[in-house]
Amino acid sequence: MFERFRPDQVAPKLEDVDLGNLQKKGVRGIICDIDNTLLPWDQEIPEEGVREWVAEAKKLNFKVVLLSNAMPKRARSLSKQLKIPAKAQAVKPRRKGFKGALKEMELEAREVAVVGDQLFTDIWGGNRMGMYTILVSPLAEKEFFSTKILRFFEIKIKKKLGIIS
Repeated sequence: MFERFRPDQVAPKLEDVDLGNLQKKGVRGIICDIDNTLLPWDQEIPEEGVREWVAEAKKLNFKVVLLSNAMPKRARSLSKQLKIPAKAQAVKPRRKGFKGALKEMELEAREVAVVGDQLFTDIWGGNRMGMYTILVSPLAEKEFFSTKILRFFEIKIKKKLGIIS
């Protein structure tokens, strides 16, 4: 029952995701969550390490798309800063947002990795689509009330899956 939430890979943060390893796995596109994956939800400007990682991904010819449940203004702002397309109000884990990102990249699901900080949105959504999923730790403890509730259940599932003890 909980296997649908199991990520293919776990990394401390985005910058720890090895782009060369993704290439070896046949990944050609990367879908990135925004809030608490690329930047804390209450900040507007990504850290230099995030900008460098995205720039390196583009240099290695990865197609990178932002996919977020955030509002369009926030997604547009980060899209402009990182010079990559963004899809907002995706209602993850629903398939529609992921399908839109695939269309933007012109890739098949098996060629795409999803990087995010939440099991119930990013990982479950990517797994439902047959994508390679990477769970990163949230960048900040401060979160929306609804996310805090989901984190309570995430911890229980992570323990069941052996992701944390």
